[in-house]
Amino acid sequence: MQFIKHWFIPQPIELGDGKIVQPPKKVTPYVVMILLIMTIIAVEVTGFNVGVIYDGRKELVKIVSRMFPPDLSYMNNVWKPLWDTIMMSLLGSGVGAILAVPFAILSSQNINTNKILLQIIRFILSILRTIPTLIIALIATYIFGIGTFAGTLAIGIFTFAITAKMLYEQIETVDMKPFEALESMGATKLEAFLASVVPQILPTFLSIALYVFEVNVRYAAILGYVGAGGIGLLLDEKLGWREYSKVGMVLVMLFITVVMIETLSRTLRERLS
Repeated sequence: MQFIKHWFIPQPIELGDGKIVQPPKKVTPYVVMILLIMTIIAVEVTGFNVGVIYDGRKELVKIVSRMFPPDLSYMNNVWKPLWDTIMMSLLGSGVGAILAVPFAILSSQNINTNKILLQIIRFILSILRTIPTLIIALIATYIFGIGTFAGTLAIGIFTFAITAKMLYEQIETVDMKPFEALESMGATKLEAFLASVVPQILPTFLSIALYVFEVNVRYAAILGYVGAGGIGLLLDEKLGWREYSKVGMVLVMLFITVVMIETLSRTLRERLS
């Protein structure tokens, strides 16, 4: 009990000159308590049971064992949907990142002094970030039909929302003295921004775009489950037919692709930093 008391109530500290200082109250113990209570509630609400996981281990091992060794003869059937997945991610990430730039500028407090416009754009970006990519893809398939276009659109919207937020946060941290100096010399806001701010944020923007592309390759792999094209369609089909050796081949090729893209992306981001 004494330990708990000391944990919640900080003890006075005696300084060298004899003065006694009372430290501020600790916040960490209360945060830990709230997290523990919320975890207990979450376990009750979700019905989480470690025993169920333990009992299902045999079925998991059985399914995984059927996936390996993968069916190598099925490799040729995987290339096309895998390529579609990569292209969906590349195009969606590229277009979304480019479109995010002007909105990121307008969302930056140190650039946009119109508070109403600032809050409207940030509100729109917040709404777009709250909608899961899978839901966007599902809605897109209803509007534009089943196929890779819907998947590319969903990835583009996700990239747009995430990149705009990350970029405007970066813009707000840049050194504005060169910008202000150019404005005082008669340059327009756009000219001052291009000359002083863009060189500071360009490496970060490229790094963000590469990171989001890397994430999107993984997201794109499951968009096929809602008809948005890519390798997800193949996975859904083969899992439905219980053709686990072919599923294994799909997963192996997807894993190799993701690792290669992650490695390339990380290398480029390190060079940009």
